[in-house]
Amino acid sequence: MERIKDLKYDDRGLIPVVVQDIDSGQVLMVAYSTEETLMMTVEKGEMVFFSRSRQEIWHKGATSGNTLALVSLHADCDSDTILAQVRPSGPACHTGEISCFHRPITGDDGESPVFLGKLWSYLTKRSKADPSESYTARIVQGPIERVAQKIGEEGVETALAVVQRDVEQTVYETSDLLYHSMLGLISLGIPLGRIWQELKKRHEEDRR
Repeated sequence: MERIKDLKYDDRGLIPVVVQDIDSGQVLMVAYSTEETLMMTVEKGEMVFFSRSRQEIWHKGATSGNTLALVSLHADCDSDTILAQVRPSGPACHTGEISCFHRPITGDDGESPVFLGKLWSYLTKRSKADPSESYTARIVQGPIERVAQKIGEEGVETALAVVQRDVEQTVYETSDLLYHSMLGLISLGIPLGRIWQELKKRHEEDRR
């Protein structure tokens, strides 16, 4: 806990905490902590903040159930800001949105890798919908053979598009393959982060 004590808190004893979904990479919220609440966070394994408006300790999700399970804490280069990587159990925002940063001002994150994480969160939520109203729910809640069949079909179609050097069709079919592969992961209860872990392991092995 010495590293927590050595952080640079402001004159009120506070330090900003940027909260990021470890699986999707999406920034969920920004809050403030004290040395005490950071200690509590580590002990509980869930994010605990200090509410500036209420002037009290705030265990995120204690009332709503939308807790933030701690994965890691990192200090920035100046030791005056914390990055908390978490696994959320529900929406981080009090409005019911996944992230507090849901009001665009300019630009589009459609080309950002973070969009994949946002899509994952959406598909995970959508998979629990009424199957009669959602193709995603119908596939995930149906026989596992169905999603496996779709992954196989899209894989073949992607390969054909590549061998034909059809750029537009390759983009289209790869999107279908990725979408159905994600449904396969959701069907088996495999978090997206497991794929990142496997890729990271292979990357590290390749660099040896």
